[in-house]
Order: sequence, then C-alpha cells, then structure tokens
Amino acid sequence: MLSQSQRTTILELHAQGVKKREIARALGISRLSVRKVLRSNSAQVPMLQRAEKAEPYRQQILELLPRCKGNLVRVHEELTVGGAALSYQALTAFCRRHGLTEPSPQPVGQYHFLPGQELQHDTSPHELELAGKKCKVQTASAVLCYSRMLFFQCYPTFQRFDCKIFLTEALRYFGGSPDRVMTDNTHVVVLRGTGREMVPVPEMAAFAERFNFRFVAHERGDANRSARVERPFWFIENNFLAGRTFSNWPDLNEQARKWCDRVNSTYKKHIRAVPRELFALEQRHLKPLPAWIPDVYRLHQRTVDVEGYVALHSNRYSVPVGWIGRPVEVRESKDKIAIQLDARNIITHERIPDQQYQRITLATHRPPRGQGLKRSDTHPEEQAVLQAAPEIADYVTALKQHSRKLVVLALRQLLRLVREYPREPFLSAVQEAARYGLYDLDRLERMILRRVQRDFFRLDEEPGDE
Repeated sequence: MLSQSQRTTILELHAQGVKKREIARALGISRLSVRKVLRSNSAQVPMLQRAEKAEPYRQQILELLPRCKGNLVRVHEELTVGGAALSYQALTAFCRRHGLTEPSPQPVGQYHFLPGQELQHDTSPHELELAGKKCKVQTASAVLCYSRMLFFQCYPTFQRFDCKIFLTEALRYFGGSPDRVMTDNTHVVVLRGTGREMVPVPEMAAFAERFNFRFVAHERGDANRSARVERPFWFIENNFLAGRTFSNWPDLNEQARKWCDRVNSTYKKHIRAVPRELFALEQRHLKPLPAWIPDVYRLHQRTVDVEGYVALHSNRYSVPVGWIGRPVEVRESKDKIAIQLDARNIITHERIPDQQYQRITLATHRPPRGQGLKRSDTHPEEQAVLQAAPEIADYVTALKQHSRKLVVLALRQLLRLVREYPREPFLSAVQEAARYGLYDLDRLERMILRRVQRDFFRLDEEPGDE
C-alpha cells in the first residue's frame, strides 16, 4: 500500500505534465498503482473496509480467555474443536487490535528530585562465586536520586539487622542523610499498609529517627517510582559480578565499595553528567550525621553447653570451661561476636556472617591435653553432710563414684536424709548400705523408715475407752 507521501508525489508530478510511465519508473511502483491514485485524486490513504475473521467468534473468545488463563494457544484449540475456521495468527491479531489480552500501553512519567531530597533503597538476589563455591546472595543497593551516586553491599540474608547495617554503611559512604528513604513494601521495614499508608516497624522508625530521615514506600504496582535504584541491579549483575570471584565476605564487599567509587566517577549518558560532580552539590544539602554512631547489634540469650561452646546461627563459639552451664549474653554486631558472662568477663570472636556449621575455638579456652579442669573445692552439699555426720565420709566418697544420679543431686538428697531423720537410725542404715554396696538413696530412705517406724508410729497396746 502506497504511503501518503508517495500519493502526494504522484499527484504533483501528474500536475506538472509528467507521464504515468515515467512517474511509475521514477518512484519504482507499477503503473496500475499510479492510475489508482490519479483516479481517486486524493493523497489520503484509503481505509480498508473488510470484515475480521474472528469477529463472529468474539463472544466465545471472551468466554474462553479467563477459562484458559489468557493462553491464546488453548483458546485457538477450543475454537477449532467448536468448528471455527480461524487461523492462530488471525486470532492473535484480533485480540491485539481490540486489547483483549494485553492492556493498552500507558505513557511513563518522570520524577524530579531536589538535592538531598530522597535516597532509594532496594534488594535483589544474585548468584556469584564465593570461596570457590557458587552461592546466592542478597544485594542491597542505595542511590541518591539527584546525583545518582550508587552504593551497594552483599549479604547472605537480609533481615532488619542487615538492613540497619547496610543503611548505616550507605549513609557513612554518602557523608549525610537525605530527607526520606524510599523502599518497596517489604516486611523488613513495613509494619502494615502500603504506599502513603505505610507504617514502619517501630525498630526501623527509631533507627530512622537516629539519622533524622523518614521511611516512605511507593504505591503497590508503581515500579517507576523506585526506578533510580532498580536500574543499577542489571548493571551490577552484568558488570561487577561478571567474571569476578571472591575469597570471603569482607573481600566481596570491599571490591563492591571500590567498584562503586570507580562507577560514580565515570560519565553517564542518561544523565549527561558524572555522579561524583553532581554529588558535590548534593552533599551540601544532606543532613549531617550524628557525632557518634553506635554499632548496630542484636542481643541473644544463651546457655553455655557441656562442651564449652555457645551456639549462634548454626556456628559455635568457644568460652572458658568455667562458664559451662551458665547463662551468657551474646552481642552480635557486623564483624564481632561478644559473649558476656558479667561486667568483668567478656569474650570476643570474629563473626561468621553465614551458616557454615563451624566451631571457632580460642586456644586460651582449652587447657593442655591431660590437664583438664580440676575442682579445687568440694560441693557445698558434701561439706554440709560431712559436718553433720563425719562417720559416713567413706560412704559419701563411694556414693560420688557409683551413684546413678548426678553427683550434686545425690548429695542434696543425702543431706536431706541427714537433716530429716534421727541420727541413730540414719547411721545404722548407712552402715548396712555400705556393707552391701547399696548406693540407691531411695532404697536407703526406706531402710531408715523401717528403723524409725516404731518411734514415729508407736501404737498404744492398752485398749482405750469407748
């Protein structure tokens, strides 16, 4: 079909007296097409007036689309089974022209930001090679909307603890805080609501108050609102992660920081500027950081196990053997694990970020082989028993070796027997138990009861008055 410009040229050449054959040769078209244009004497392209083959089946198509979940291949199969003489191409063209399967495209808008007005933050999963192994990481990114300054780090997981660590590092990298931080509707920040009705988690709201900014969220489905931070993820995956390997987590994030320094100093075609140069203006509008920024941490309550370790995220950290069985407080920060028994006893380990099922043991927490912990003093229960009945010292020593109960429990039960029962029946029963090698204290108590039953439960043999 000839275009409007071709039809106009044909009419102009014909008005100048050029013959039809020469017009056709000059424009590279047939003489029949030239005649049709001259016969119509109009430069407007004629509208095609023909019926669409799918129009008779319009109602069936509308009914089949939801049933087939929008799959036009299945819709065409069902129409063919029903006897419709319709090609697949005619069906797709009909649905496309009438907007039955895809909504009509909407023009995108633009967002303009003032210096220091907004920082956009989001996360995205990526795969990389870490310590010779393929693993999936969570990439957290932050972009200043005016200057397009980029900062990102990688973490094994991304919880509120990781989010606070990342935002603290990002604000330190930028040297100030914006008015607001835009996030998606993630549970890490959002307590309830979406968009303008979003209410942040109190923990995150307190964190934002420390740096004098506020969290906001875009409306559900409004992806263009956070486009500043969405675009760099493709660049990170196809530039930073392409062909790079990393020995450990500190190496990964250190290379990420250096890569951000280099990228922020290069010219960007889409903004026609260098982000570092625009940042020189924006930095003056950022809010100053607090004079002192405390380390982000989270507390855990643990009890030291029988091997002298404290478990945290599948990893185990050693403590002095004297702490076994005692409750401790574990403070987890970005790089350190601080285990505190009291104000004077604190142990510090290097933190393992991910779950590696490792044991981290300090040499000072384990005595040399063959020199285990020796108890310098006896149990307080043992001392109390020997003070009350020094005659049974040999039995106490044997009881500690042969009792089926824990030593401290057995000594506590023996101390109760010493205090509750008369001395003579008690010593007699212990002497008999030692002779026969009996160290079951429940049975020893029954032996004592048989000896004292006449003293405690003496019956009057004389008949009483009725």
